[in-house]
Amino acid sequence: MYDDFFEQAHTLIKSGVAFATATVVRAEAPSSGKPGDRAIVTADGQLFGWIGGSCAQPTVVREALAALRDGEGRLLRLSPDPSAQAPRPGLRDVAMTCYSGGTLEIFVEPQLPRPRLLVVGGLPVARALASLGRAMSYHVVVADPDHAGAALDGADELLTSLDDLTARVNALTYAVVATHGHYDELALERLLPSAAPYVGLVASRARADAVRRTLADQGLAAAQIARLRSPAGLDILARRGDEIALSIMAEIVRVREELARKKAHEAAAAALFKN
Repeated sequence: MYDDFFEQAHTLIKSGVAFATATVVRAEAPSSGKPGDRAIVTADGQLFGWIGGSCAQPTVVREALAALRDGEGRLLRLSPDPSAQAPRPGLRDVAMTCYSGGTLEIFVEPQLPRPRLLVVGGLPVARALASLGRAMSYHVVVADPDHAGAALDGADELLTSLDDLTARVNALTYAVVATHGHYDELALERLLPSAAPYVGLVASRARADAVRRTLADQGLAAAQIARLRSPAGLDILARRGDEIALSIMAEIVRVREELARKKAHEAAAAALFKN
């Protein structure tokens, strides 16, 4: 029988979507779940796969969402009466939502996507950004039409056409245009309307203002243009290319943390409202 578990997991990973996996590692009859049964739980609470029917699913979904929030895996033992079970280190006892009997042990593991750093350009600042991003465990995509096929240190992917930019952007993509005026507007036309939470431009203030005017003349909405961060990076009095790259990565880290705190606050507010 065809099992699309790995295909679906691969699709979610490629899309930069967080999810959790749940795998049955031990079962006691009369549970319908069997060792090796597995499922995927997405961040919106949907479960795909099989881990033991309606008695187990609500608990597994709840624990999977908790794992996505705290980033920690957990080994669960589901039974009708958790208090009757002998405690085991590293095992969390939770109750099933019905009392048909049987016990399941399920390992729940969050699959959190790597943030993506998209660097447009191939000059020193871009190269330093790619290397620094790789060192910080970002998935690094470099778009460098001027040096098609060049091997850039730190790049996981190399794009040779700006037309490929949009397909490589998701909600975890932090994009930096560092072309020194070669094709700033062409790249930003594609990046500013995207889902990227950060779009930065390495340029002087005068150059950045000129780019904004050009983008407005080309029909980009004011709200989209307002997303542009330029000069990119925190003000650390950077002068060299590697120092500028450091200031940009510092700003990206701050943006990531602000987004994480906002999501945590929204999740807490939603939970409070639900209760």
